[in-house]
Parts: sequence; C-alpha cells; structure tokens
Amino acid sequence: MFDLDAYLRRIGYAGERTPSLAVLRQVLRDHAAAIPFENLATWAGEAVSVELPDIVAKLVTARRGGYCYEHNTLLGAALEALGFTVVPMLARVRWQVPAEIVTGRSHLCLRVTVDGAEWLVDAGFGGIGATAPLRLDTAEVQATSHDRRRLSRRADGTVLQEVELAPGKWADVYIVELTPVFPVDVRVANWFTSTHPDSLFRNALIVTSVQADHRRVLRGREYHERYVDGRVEQRREVADEAALRALLVEAFGLPAEDPGVRAVKLPPVTETPDA
Repeated sequence: MFDLDAYLRRIGYAGERTPSLAVLRQVLRDHAAAIPFENLATWAGEAVSVELPDIVAKLVTARRGGYCYEHNTLLGAALEALGFTVVPMLARVRWQVPAEIVTGRSHLCLRVTVDGAEWLVDAGFGGIGATAPLRLDTAEVQATSHDRRRLSRRADGTVLQEVELAPGKWADVYIVELTPVFPVDVRVANWFTSTHPDSLFRNALIVTSVQADHRRVLRGREYHERYVDGRVEQRREVADEAALRALLVEAFGLPAEDPGVRAVKLPPVTETPDA
C-alpha cells in the first residue's frame, strides 16, 4: 500500500487532501522543489527500477532523486491516493533535437483530471520541466512560476509542448501522445533509457533542481544557476569528485552518506584539439 503520509512529509506538503486544482498545483510545486532530477544510477551503469516500492525506497525513504519514470510514477501514485484520476502517457522528446530527427517515446508524463478538465502534469523533465499543471484543452499561453508554456494539438491528435525562452522565442519541449499506457509500456521505455549504450542518461551526468526563483543545473562537469529573469550565475566547472559530491549535497540536497552519492564519478575532461 502506498504511504501517502511519508510522501507528503518528503515534499514538505501539509495542506488539504482533496482532489482540487489548488492541491494539484501545490503538490507539483512542492514535489519539484523537494526531489531533484538526477541520473546517478544510469551514469554509474546501473539499471533503474520503475516498480513503485523501489521508487519509494529510493526517492522517499533514501531521499534521493530520479528521472522521469521514477518522478512521475511516484507523483501519479500520490495523486491517485489524494483522489485524482491519473493517466500515464509517453512523449517524444523534442528539446534540443533537430527537427528532422524522430525520437522514441522515451518520456513519461501524466494526464490528471480535475473537475472534468484535463491537465498535463510532469515532475520529471529536468532543467526545463514545467513547474505547474498545463491545461490540455487550450492553446493559450499558460504561465508557470518559472516561465511561460503553450500546448498545441497536432493533426495526428498528439500535443506539442513549447516553452518561451525569451519574449517571443519559443522552443519545443516534447510531443505527448494522449493514449494511456500500461505499466509494461513504461518498463520497456525505461529499460531502453536506463540500459541502452546510446541512451543520453548512460552518457551524460545530469542533476537539476527547482528553487523559488531559479533552477540549478549540473551537466557533466558544468554547473550553473538559471534565474527566472534570465540571469545565469555560479557558472563553473566542477574541479574533482570531492567537489562533485559536495555540490550534490549542498546544491541539490542529496544525502551525503548514500552509496550512489559517495561513489559518483566525474566524466572525463574533453580535450580541445590544438588549432
């Protein structure tokens, strides 16, 4: 049985427990602020479990983070325990992907119904994830605490999510297929994402977190803090693995004594050829 009390303590939520839009907004906001996005397991060459007990043990009990399958499976279970109707869906990532490349259905997100309206909810898209639910039946621009988003229905029935990077400058995030998926679909997608040698998460160390007015992002050896007003601060290269472990604890709130945190390795330095 899912322990809702333990989950709500993990994210620091102490509000009402009714399936309302206000509760959905706050739970998503608190989840994003409390649980970082991280792929330490796949970076270390380990497979990731998407079984709910394993996710709870890792993200709630051990106070680690995770990636989309872990975040949104956990969030979906919590929302269902709160009385929401939740439908898992898979999406094709378009963020920083050339237009001519077709991507697989490798991202898990959620459709949540509130008072007859359907909302796109996603706690697991790393450094560019939406920090508020997005209403699925409108193409109007929707504001979140960190940026503005818009959704557009495509001719094939899928929905494209975009984010505004600067006034009038929009970028694709992902294309979500509204067809419900089953746990086996999630297991298959996660198996590829966590084990295939070409998977991004096998080849790049990525850790992000959401703060009130900025996002913290570690990609490989590079760390920065990106503020809602467009400023980028604290940009630096992580010097060594001791500094990496300290950053994971101090900037992202990961537990210092966790075996995965203690064993994390930096990617090799990329050498620049002589001109």
